[in-house]
Order: sequence, then C-alpha cells, then structure tokens
Amino acid sequence: MTVTPFQALVCPLDGHPLEPVGASWRCTGGHNFDVARQGYLHLLPVQNKRTRDPGDSKEMVAARQRFLNAGWYQPIARAVTRLATLGLPPAETVSCLDAGCGEGYYLRELMGATDAQPVWQMLGLDISKWAIVAAAKQSRQARWVVGSNANLPVQPASVDRILCVFGFPVYAEFARVLRAGGVLIQVDAGPDHLRELREIIYPSIKAARTGEAAVPAGFSPEGVERVCYSLALDDAQSIADLLAMTPHLYRASAEGRAKAAALQSLQVTVDVRLSWFTRTPEVAGQSAPPL
Repeated sequence: MTVTPFQALVCPLDGHPLEPVGASWRCTGGHNFDVARQGYLHLLPVQNKRTRDPGDSKEMVAARQRFLNAGWYQPIARAVTRLATLGLPPAETVSCLDAGCGEGYYLRELMGATDAQPVWQMLGLDISKWAIVAAAKQSRQARWVVGSNANLPVQPASVDRILCVFGFPVYAEFARVLRAGGVLIQVDAGPDHLRELREIIYPSIKAARTGEAAVPAGFSPEGVERVCYSLALDDAQSIADLLAMTPHLYRASAEGRAKAAALQSLQVTVDVRLSWFTRTPEVAGQSAPPL
C-alpha cells in the first residue's frame, strides 16, 4: 500500500482552502499555520476550545500507546482495515480520515495492509495535541492534525473513508466531507465490553442498551458486525493502561480505582460493534453546513 499525506485541508477560521507554502499552510484570507517540528498541523482555534488542553492527557495517550502497541486490540484493527479496503472506488487515489485518531494506531494498521491498493491519502485528526504529537512521532506517512470533529478542517466531498473508533461522531460534518458513495466505519463498545473491569471498579453496572442506533441523516446502513473475545492481562501495567485509556478512569470512584490498581491479573471481555454506512448520493449535493 502506498500512503501519502492528505492535502484537501481548509482554514478553520474562514473555511478557505489551505495550501502548503514552505513549512506553513496558508489560505487566501491571509491566515497562516506553521507545521510543528514533530510534523503535525494545529488547526484548532483557541475560541473553539472548551478547555485549555482539550482531549486526552499526555498520560492517557502514553497508556493507550503502550496497550495498543502490545496488540491487545489487533482483532478490532483487522476488522476495521478489512472494512476500509472493501469495495474501494475505481480511482487512482483513495482518501481516508480517522476522526478522533488518538495516537494513530488504527490508521497505522491500515497503512500496514499488504494487498495491492490504489494510493491512499491519509489524515489523522484528534482534539488532543498530545495524541497528535504521539501519532506524528510514530509515522510521517499520514497528515496529522489537531482539530475537532465538530468543525473538520477538511474540504467538502473530499474523503472516501471515515474511521470513527471509540470516538465522538458528528454526522453532519462526516456527511459534509464524505464523497457520495463514501463509507463511514464506526466502532462502539458493545454491552459486555470490559464488563469484568467495570464490575470491579463500580458498585453496580448499568443494564446494556438494546436495539440498533438510528441511521444518521445522509447515510444508508450497510452492515453491523460484532467482534468479541477474551483478554488475559497478566501484569499490573497492562491493567492500569487499559483503565487509563478509557473514560472509566474518571468515572470510577477513588475506591474503584484503588481496586483496579491492586490487580495483578485480569480476564476481561472485549466486545465491540462495527457499523458501516454509505454516504447517500441523493443528498450529497445539498448545501454543506458552514465550518
């Protein structure tokens, strides 16, 4: 697989196309964005931040990187890669956006696919600067951008594939940037995901939701697939990293976190649902929402 950085970016301030000029990207409105020394772009204006340092912390990113690089979630990555490469459009290039890419694990796994494919233009975007720094340090093949799913700095109808893995989907923005016939692949936790860990850190766990999620506007459903397996974590570091890379780290009480910290081994269920949708052509020509 040949991978090149994604190019069809827009200015997060006025929506004008961005063009690379030396070590910067500029728009016709006069806005300039320098490429960081690690190789990423910061396209999240300060007025669009809800906190000073939004997204995952440096410690959470490091924990996720250790856990994912150990291969514990590789079955999920294989399923995502298979769906992303299924039914590729007959084009010389295919563009892929990982919306909420974290430290880039799933995009790197897709890059590693060995089957002959068209040239891929890849973009990893996350609201956490620490996640994007970690991603850029591990691969220079993709374009890595600090940005928000709520205001994607991406040109309309310029993307063939969107990955949203344990992320926060903003379907109106996904519909805006996906080409007609493009595919959204979404990965969400299933009812039994990390059940054994949740039973340890919470006094009780909520009943699982039933029924399928509503189909987002502008998309047609293509399929749902479940990936479910058991992990045997046999060291305290892996257990701590698993907890640290999830929202449960902050939702659990101090007592619950202490119980997890005392564990030396843990048999835990991985249960995720992969849903994929096609961007419907009948609405692809509607006016795109503003950035």
